[in-house]
Amino acid sequence: MLVFSHSDCAGHVTPPGHPERVERLAAVEAGLSGLAVERRDCPMGDEADVLRCHPARYLARVKGAVPEAGWTQLDGDTYMSPGSYHAAMRAVGGICAAVDAVVTGEARSAFVACRPPGHHAERETAMGFCLFGTVAIGAKRALDHHGLARVAIVDFDVHHGNGTQDLLWDEGRCLFASSHQMPLYPGTGRAEERGAHGQVLNVPLRAGSGGVEMRAAYERLVFPALEAWQPELLLISAGFDAHADDPLAGLEWQAEDYGWLTGRLCDFAGGRVVSTLEGGYDLSALAASVAAHVQVLEERGR
Repeated sequence: MLVFSHSDCAGHVTPPGHPERVERLAAVEAGLSGLAVERRDCPMGDEADVLRCHPARYLARVKGAVPEAGWTQLDGDTYMSPGSYHAAMRAVGGICAAVDAVVTGEARSAFVACRPPGHHAERETAMGFCLFGTVAIGAKRALDHHGLARVAIVDFDVHHGNGTQDLLWDEGRCLFASSHQMPLYPGTGRAEERGAHGQVLNVPLRAGSGGVEMRAAYERLVFPALEAWQPELLLISAGFDAHADDPLAGLEWQAEDYGWLTGRLCDFAGGRVVSTLEGGYDLSALAASVAAHVQVLEERGR
C-alpha cells in the first residue's frame, strides 16, 4: 500500500496549546514505523480539484488570508500561519494522487498522512481546524476525473463531518456515512439529515459508548448501506479522536476497534480504499490507532 505525506504539512503552525498541532505528524510517523508501506511525497494540489467542491471566491479568500508572520484566525478555532495554504494544498494533492493510484490499479489502498484536516470545511466556511474539504475533493476526483459511477465515504471521526456533508449534499453518486458522538461539535449529524438524494447516513453515538456499541451500529446500519450501494471506491475520513484517551470528546474506542473497523471496511469496493487523516489529539492514542488502521490496510492490500 501507499502512504502519502509531505514536509510542508509541518509548516501549518497553530498557536501554543492548540490541539491540532505539528506534533501530531510525529505521532503519525511513530504509528507508521516498521510497517511495510511505500512512501510517496504529496504533489502540490491543483486548484481545479479544489474548485470541484469550493467556489473560486472562497479559494481566493483562503489564499488571501495567509499571514506574513504569526497567525490569521478564520474562526474560533481555525488558524492560518505562513505555511498553512501550502500544507492544505499538499493534503489536496495527496488525496488526489492516492485516488489516482488506487482507481488505476497501481495500488490497492493508500493512506494520506497530512494536516490540516478537512472534513469540517464547508463550501465557503473554514471551521473546525479545516480549510478545504479534502475527502470530498478526493471523491469528486474519482467521479469527475476518472468517471466512476458510485463512490462512498465513511467518516469515523468522533465529530460529525459537516463539511463533507455540505459539499456532497447534492451529489447523488456518493454515499456519505458518518458515525460521531452526539451531542458534540459541530452540532450537525442528526439521523434525519439524509442528503438531497437520500445518500447521507448519519449514525449518532452516545457519549461514554465504546467499541461494542460502535461495532453494533456499523453492523446494523453502515455495512448494509455500503452493501446496497456497491461502491467502486471507498474513501475514509480517518479521525482517531473517538479513542478513550482523546481529550476533545467522550467515546471509549480502543486502537483495536480501529483495526476491526478498517478490516470490515476493506470488505467493500473490492478492497479499493483511500484513507485520509482527520482528528486525533492524544499523541500516544493517535500513534497506536494509526498503526492499527494502516497495518490492516497494508495486510488487506497485499
